[in-house]
Amino acid sequence: MRVVLAPMEGLLDDVLRGVLTRLGRYDWAVSEFVRVSGTLLPHRVYLRTSPELRDRSATASGTSVRIQLLGSDPVSMQENAAHLVELSPAGIDLNFGCPAPIVNRHRGGAVLLDEPELVHRIAVAVRKVVPPHIPFSAKMRIGVNDTARALDSARALADGGIDVLAVHARTKAQGYRPPAHWNWIARIAEAVPVPVIANGEVWCEADWRRCHAESGVAALMLGRGAVADPFLADRLRHSPETPEQGVDRDAEWRILGPAIGGFWAAVQLKVAPRHAPGRLKQWLNLLRRNYPQAQALFEAVRPAVAPQAVKALLSAHGIAAARIETAGAGFS
Repeated sequence: MRVVLAPMEGLLDDVLRGVLTRLGRYDWAVSEFVRVSGTLLPHRVYLRTSPELRDRSATASGTSVRIQLLGSDPVSMQENAAHLVELSPAGIDLNFGCPAPIVNRHRGGAVLLDEPELVHRIAVAVRKVVPPHIPFSAKMRIGVNDTARALDSARALADGGIDVLAVHARTKAQGYRPPAHWNWIARIAEAVPVPVIANGEVWCEADWRRCHAESGVAALMLGRGAVADPFLADRLRHSPETPEQGVDRDAEWRILGPAIGGFWAAVQLKVAPRHAPGRLKQWLNLLRRNYPQAQALFEAVRPAVAPQAVKALLSAHGIAAARIETAGAGFS
């Protein structure tokens, strides 16, 4: 099966992407979106979003990273895609899945799914400037407020020239509330001639078995599930039928501890000191779904606001900050 690491704005940036692709094997990853809004963006914008572009457009462990573009103007999207191609990205992805109100108010992301004709024009415009050797994909939801135009939007993207389509099985209005409607992935897969990747509400092996049964597709995009369980991708590849109760969480935590330390060190090199603790808490908040050790660590660092206080608390839990190799960042 194919497993793809999803884009997650404000959470799954190059630092966490580097850690997760070291802990698990993914066929590729997708960057956070680059907002295209009428101007030709300088290369530094893409390099800031995906430092991996400096090193074969891949994470330090070798996972290729596709750059995601978000916008509503076909001409501007085309011009920026052509400019991005100069950096030799591992792929270009179009965002029609973001449900964030601030993005949707500015005609970006999932809100465009009510306009399949526009979605088609954007895909056609970008396809014209993306060379055949660069993969060209898109991600969509199953609608804005309902699913009335889901098939139209999927066909618009496929007819527009994308190579593969990731489908988040919820509407924009549903946000991230369960359940995910995996049966709609099956309907879309039947309606388009390109491969379809399932996305949404897969947290464990049992979820994937149900998703696979309902969607009929054999490829999966993991987002929050990967952040909460960094070893899930590999378990799905190697033994998707293994009962979850057979997972040795203690053994996994012994590997996760140094990874958390490396993440903490890398985050401090990237963001302002006042923002670093929040980034760590974000990850721990999701990890505690699966790891009692993460629950204890989250409760310990939750009130901490100063990096030095966080460092001391990590050390008290046996986690030392250690530099990790990060693609394009110039440190190891």
